[in-house]
Amino acid sequence: MENLRHIAIDVLEQTLTDWGEPKFRIKQIKEWIWQKNIGSIEEMTNISKELRNKLHELFFIPKVSIDHSQFSEDGTVKSRFRLHDNRFVEGVMIPTEKRMTACVSSQVGCSLSCKFCATGYMKRMRNLEWDEIVDEVTLLNEQSQKHFQKNLSNIVFMGMGEPLLNYKNMMKAIERITSPEGLGMSPRRITVSTAGVAKMIRQLGDDEVRFKLALSLHAANDTKRNEIMPINESNDLKTLIEALNYFYQKTKSEITLEYILFADFNDSLADAAELVKVFRQIPADLVNIIEYNPIEMADFKKPNEAVTDQFMAYLAKHKVNARLRRSRGKDIDAACGQLANVDQAAQ
Repeated sequence: MENLRHIAIDVLEQTLTDWGEPKFRIKQIKEWIWQKNIGSIEEMTNISKELRNKLHELFFIPKVSIDHSQFSEDGTVKSRFRLHDNRFVEGVMIPTEKRMTACVSSQVGCSLSCKFCATGYMKRMRNLEWDEIVDEVTLLNEQSQKHFQKNLSNIVFMGMGEPLLNYKNMMKAIERITSPEGLGMSPRRITVSTAGVAKMIRQLGDDEVRFKLALSLHAANDTKRNEIMPINESNDLKTLIEALNYFYQKTKSEITLEYILFADFNDSLADAAELVKVFRQIPADLVNIIEYNPIEMADFKKPNEAVTDQFMAYLAKHKVNARLRRSRGKDIDAACGQLANVDQAAQ
């Protein structure tokens, strides 16, 4: 059986024509799938039972559902999504006064093994299909409407997995999310975060994408970055800097650097000086300095406030546009680097 949402419209149209169905059935089916977000063909109540049975013999709708949600004291909502094969991913809805942001996943698990990230300690089970990513966003938007009476304003691909290693599905999902038939969201309100896959950063440039890009930097020299991010061994800083410049040259889209502070590892003034050097080689708009959020699998610690303040002051002195990002949802393990699922498949 084939995923009904993956069938090309002209193919489906021909199938319905061969069955003697009128052309307006296509519009009805599209509305059920994308506007009404049904999870089964049986829910298409304005088409005949006979046609539903025919569709059911050939197609299925692998609908994503919310398995469980947790609510933080700060308003953040973390949801565990059940996929059609009973695997799970997590997504987060982050409310602020000005924004309602969805943090979405692109893979079940991850293959990059970043030492500070809970997802990095999981095995990568599979990529999410593009329609599964769209379902994540749709469900988080429904949560935003229900709990805050607002639509999502922003989407960040900063959940489980490396988006650039699921390139086609990520791109197709963004195409749907930004289309009038989807959420109609501006690409400028979408940020894709990567651990640093230089080849695919260049591909983003060649595709002239209009969404924003964030690089998870976290160390500004190769020795330290190799230690915490194994991907740096094949995508070193020089290669990444060249790729980011190529991306900006092609797209003029905003680039952000993400930098988690780890006590006694990358939080010294010497580290800050190296970060300034990297920043000056990239057309980045912003450096997000991020609080470390502890996970059981790693021994990293957050630096004290005085060290953090000194680090931020050094960046400001050297005219780096930096912002200290306070983590949201820490009490429910929904903060940066904490998304994971012990149960990768339902028992």
